[in-house]
Amino acid sequence: MFYYTKEQLEMLKRIESSPTYKLAEDDKEFLKEYETRGVRLELDYLKAELAMKKFGIESTIAIFGSARTLPQDVAKAQVDELISKGINGSELKKATKALDNSFYYEDARELGRIIGKSGKGVKDNRIMVMTGGGPGIMEAANRGAYEVGANSIGLNIELPHEQHPNPYITPELCLRFHYFAIRKFHFFQRAKAMVVYPGGFGTMDELFELLTLIQTKSMKEMPVVLVGKQWWSNLLNIEFLIEEGMISKDDLEIFKVVNSAKEAWEYILNWYNSKRKPLFKEDESLGLES
Repeated sequence: MFYYTKEQLEMLKRIESSPTYKLAEDDKEFLKEYETRGVRLELDYLKAELAMKKFGIESTIAIFGSARTLPQDVAKAQVDELISKGINGSELKKATKALDNSFYYEDARELGRIIGKSGKGVKDNRIMVMTGGGPGIMEAANRGAYEVGANSIGLNIELPHEQHPNPYITPELCLRFHYFAIRKFHFFQRAKAMVVYPGGFGTMDELFELLTLIQTKSMKEMPVVLVGKQWWSNLLNIEFLIEEGMISKDDLEIFKVVNSAKEAWEYILNWYNSKRKPLFKEDESLGLES
């Protein structure tokens, strides 16, 4: 046994309180250093990977779209309130547009239900809804899966203004990332298809990165479906890109534009059937039953 003087004990106390004495895994400041970024990237990937493996998730349908799209009842209530108060002009116009676009919320919700019911039943985790975990279209798809009793995934991201997850994600599959790149990797890693609803910069980023990866054969082919023919025709002048020689006509085969969740799901099923790699066996549900 060692006997230390009061001064020696104080010296030991200073040593043991030094950050360098902490185990690396317990030293948060060390883990936040620039030099440990590679470790953080690996942990950002690994935590989500292990969670999904634990649930037996083999494949996902990634669903993207605006975080600002409102449920139909909420959008209608806002319009009704403005009208009842006699408020019109730009405020009513904006609310009316939100009500028009609420169709996409309800449609993404229906897509969540369809996917949730597919396969061997609602507890079959082989093909699962995956979203960005936030409000709007993301909430709608998670909500649809929740309503039929199916699990679903939400990949949240840490932002300067904190993003809160929507309440319909399966708690054990509500994952949060620091790095956009790792989050995006998980979106694509298990995806059997990507369904994109109207959205803003984030939606476009995810869509065009995937189209580029497929175009350059940097990743596997998969069906990419855009929902809302009129909306996408207003946004994308694809013919102009072809005329300018920026893309080829063959690139039009990379994606399909449809008008509804049912059309999107039927296209995905037919795409895999045409490759002789059907998503489901003959005795399994396609999720289209009412």
